[in-house]
Amino acid sequence: MRSLMRRVLLDTRYTLVGFPTTVIGFAILISGFAAGLGTAVVWIGVPILAGVLMIARGFADAERGWLSDVLGRPPVRPRYKPAPEGAGRFRRLINPLTSGQSWLDLLHGILNLPMAIIAFVLTVVFWALPFLGLTYPLYGVVTSRIPGNMELPELLGFGRGYGVNVVFYVSLGLLGLLVMPFMVRGAALIRAGLGRALLTGVAELQERIDDLAEGRAAAVSAEANALRKLERDIHDGPQQRLVSLAMELSRAQRQMAKDPAAAQATISSAITATRETLDELRALSRGIAPPILSDRGLAPALAALASRCTVPVELDVQIVGRFQAAVENAIYFVVAETMTNVAKHSRATVCTVQLTRTGNVLMLTIGDDGVGGAHVAKGHGLAGLADRLRAVDGELTVDSPDGGPTVIVAEVPCA
Repeated sequence: MRSLMRRVLLDTRYTLVGFPTTVIGFAILISGFAAGLGTAVVWIGVPILAGVLMIARGFADAERGWLSDVLGRPPVRPRYKPAPEGAGRFRRLINPLTSGQSWLDLLHGILNLPMAIIAFVLTVVFWALPFLGLTYPLYGVVTSRIPGNMELPELLGFGRGYGVNVVFYVSLGLLGLLVMPFMVRGAALIRAGLGRALLTGVAELQERIDDLAEGRAAAVSAEANALRKLERDIHDGPQQRLVSLAMELSRAQRQMAKDPAAAQATISSAITATRETLDELRALSRGIAPPILSDRGLAPALAALASRCTVPVELDVQIVGRFQAAVENAIYFVVAETMTNVAKHSRATVCTVQLTRTGNVLMLTIGDDGVGGAHVAKGHGLAGLADRLRAVDGELTVDSPDGGPTVIVAEVPCA
């Protein structure tokens, strides 16, 4: 009830207090625009138009602040095009004319007047309806006590049939009281819709474009880091083993004629090294594209990761079905990298992994009882995981104070 009343009061303030502001803004902007446009041919109107656009920007900023309360979201202010470096005084003066959002601010200041009138009238009517209806019984008492006004109560319906009128108007007032919050909300949204479209729509679109660009950059960075890590692992592991294997086989070839027994032992050692190299290559290939993930999905793949971890893992996977390959890969690599970090650095005795779905979001929670100190700063392993998640519009949160415990939460959209 308290939140409903607060919402009604915020919407009422927006439609009632904003109405005179809109009228004042309309008068200033339309007159200034007409004056600037009429004198633009002699260049006097150019700075006038620039000044009008700056005034429109001020009214637009005030409207954005109100929109934040009405729509229940943080205020979004678009980026206005700055003047070029080294621009002269006149170029800086007329710079608002080059910004598309400035003209949208002016357009809003002009088109907002009819929306504000509609919202104002609806709010006044649906506040007055319950107030007048519920206080109707008091009118007869008040008017009947006015000396010399014996006909007034009759004119207002307080004579015969007064009881019927009371029931009718009080019922109408109660109905208005029930309807009023929805009508006031609708009135506020009528006006707010225009403001959102003209004043924040471009900014929200730009934010989305920036997020997509950041996601692409994060994906490229994550893939580049993964390739560098793979190259380093191959160089430090299988490549060195293969070089050693080639040397062993060359030695066996030289020993074959002189000492067949020694050659046989060298070949046996080479066979063992070959098997170890194959095992290492299989492990690396699982890091590139684990077959169990593509064939069977997240639950079996995470179970396989948990079985190979040197720290005991408590796994709780509460999802069913398959998801997009990019989403499954992101979740898998977050778990794989985190388990590797737990095994190498945390000194933990147990690791917990929980994967659930809430609506259209996969929620991955990984915790351990180790020494803590993990963070997503650049240059650390978790930074690459954050980049990989941003590539699929996901987020990574790390809570790891010194001394532990560590809790890592990854949220990934899966719609």
